[in-house]
Amino acid sequence: MAQWISIETAPEAAAPCTLRCWWEPPTGAPRAGVLVLPEVFGINGWVRSVTARLAGEGYAALAVPLMARTAPDLDLGYSDAELAIGRAHKEQVRTDQLLEDLQTAAAWLKRQVPGRLGCVGFCFGGHAALLAASLPAIGATAAFYGAGMASGRPGGGAPSLEVLPDVAGALTVFCGRLDPLIPPADVQAIAAALAAADPSGQRLTLQMAEAGHGYMCDQRSDYRSAAAAEGWSRMLELFAGELDTD
Repeated sequence: MAQWISIETAPEAAAPCTLRCWWEPPTGAPRAGVLVLPEVFGINGWVRSVTARLAGEGYAALAVPLMARTAPDLDLGYSDAELAIGRAHKEQVRTDQLLEDLQTAAAWLKRQVPGRLGCVGFCFGGHAALLAASLPAIGATAAFYGAGMASGRPGGGAPSLEVLPDVAGALTVFCGRLDPLIPPADVQAIAAALAAADPSGQRLTLQMAEAGHGYMCDQRSDYRSAAAAEGWSRMLELFAGELDTD
């Protein structure tokens, strides 16, 4: 049932485009819908494996391209050369266009699976997931190692952490203690911003792993099986607690 689908953004959008998404519903009635936001490597085999795992857990998963205007079919491996390609496209992404795309994808997914949606993102997708969490349709977000959220946002502007007061659902930010792309000062800024937006510490949380960057992905050198298993388990707990309607 998994397949590529095309979703058109609204003609009145700032920069209309076609979103080439990977759609993977479960075999039975879905528990909820989940947006999956990829690394700078695009909707590659590993990202599609994430949608398959989510479908196996009963969630209808939609992987959404984050660089649809400059690289609509991006599907890269993890070599240094491919990383450079992905980063070059990432630098051309603008937050306003990204949010329009995510809103379009969320509206499409809600038509398939009514109810509050989940969102999970990795690397650049983790940063994008924080922004997506500010959309009304998103009820639970797992943002894995989203570098740069404490210092800016795609296309420039105030740090993406400033959207936290607009996040109505639950959000967990996952960081690795050994991640050179999210230094201790950034982790402290993330923790402080989460606490300021949710003093109870129950809805907006920070989860630290004994790992570096990209630890969830078994195709990357920083993959850590124990940290990945813990991250996956906590993400599923978040989605089950916030999205399941049974």
